Amino acid sequence: MEKEKRTLQFHTLLEILLVSTRLGFSSFGGPVAHLGYFHEEYIRRRKWMDEKSYADLVALCQFLPGPASSQVGIGIGVMRAGVLGGIVSFIGFTLPSVIALIFFALLLQGFDIGDAGWIHGLKLVAVAVVGHAIIGMSQKLTPDLNRKAIALFALVCTLFWPSVFTQVGVILFAALIGFILFKEKENSIESQMYFPISRKVGIVCLTLFFGLLVCLPILREITSLSWIAMFDSFYRSGSLVFGGGHVVLPLLEREFVPTGWVSDRAFLTGYGAAQAVPGPLFTFAAYLGTVMNGWIGGLLATVAIFLPAFLLILGALPFWDTIRKNNKMKGALSGVNAAVVGILISAFYDPIWTSSILSSIDFAIAAILFSMLVFWKLPPWIIVLSGALFGSITSLL
Repeated sequence: MEKEKRTLQFHTLLEILLVSTRLGFSSFGGPVAHLGYFHEEYIRRRKWMDEKSYADLVALCQFLPGPASSQVGIGIGVMRAGVLGGIVSFIGFTLPSVIALIFFALLLQGFDIGDAGWIHGLKLVAVAVVGHAIIGMSQKLTPDLNRKAIALFALVCTLFWPSVFTQVGVILFAALIGFILFKEKENSIESQMYFPISRKVGIVCLTLFFGLLVCLPILREITSLSWIAMFDSFYRSGSLVFGGGHVVLPLLEREFVPTGWVSDRAFLTGYGAAQAVPGPLFTFAAYLGTVMNGWIGGLLATVAIFLPAFLLILGALPFWDTIRKNNKMKGALSGVNAAVVGILISAFYDPIWTSSILSSIDFAIAAILFSMLVFWKLPPWIIVLSGALFGSITSLL
């Protein structure tokens, strides 16, 4: 019996690793696009989680600092196979871009790839994937006029005032409105979210998160060791960022360019490389770490910048189900979920649509890719390859 249980766990972990690694190789387009890829693979295809649980997990990760898409992936892995599942899911999704950026740092510095046609084609893939995800989520999460109004409010606010603080403020306001409007009306079927980790583990993770945030700068001053200083800079950058990878770039630039650890030219070159690879933009840290201290530095930087996100999601998950099942919180979560739809539509327009649909040809290609995904239901990797091919061909015209 015990042997069968271990065999089943091994097969589950292997499945998570294979699926997340495939997503790590094919998920282009930034955090909003990643959520679309996750929705397509984990929710629509494999049904590892229902729509409402996925939306609740996304809402939780919107509140936490760090890369929201990576935290969602970790959370799905945890609910599937415990802490090991979260670790395996994170490794599979992150490692492809980490390896690619380490190689960029070692071999391809100085190459200008930002205007390559296949990169633009991958942006068009993101348009199709995110558009599909938003349609599916909006049908589930904005079923009535009140929630449609909340989504519209979030959309308008985040387009008029595009900042991280606006997003957080809109989510908090939507929670308040949802609490007032839906606290007596929310009688939907209860979705089940299983967290195979204890609250004690959650408390340990949260304590470790805050402990490192306080102790690393002190240890940096006491020891004056370069690797501790580097770890501290990446850890702090990963701890204090809301809104995804693009927001962390100015923090990283302030940490490493003025100090001379990375030249301005090398920093911008790495940023161009980070745009060209799949997976989370936080893996830009792998490039910077490699520039400073070789491939070992790249791996250390990756661990440092993602560690806060990992500790926060593991710390918050054991308490999340209790919060969301509280009768007083159900309506608030309904409002938050509706606001998330509006925020996703806003992010779909800017930067995804505005940086991708530059001509009528781009729109036509995006429509073809959307049809391949939605109507012919082709696998995402075929959509990715097709987008890269279309982009390469149109760049030659």
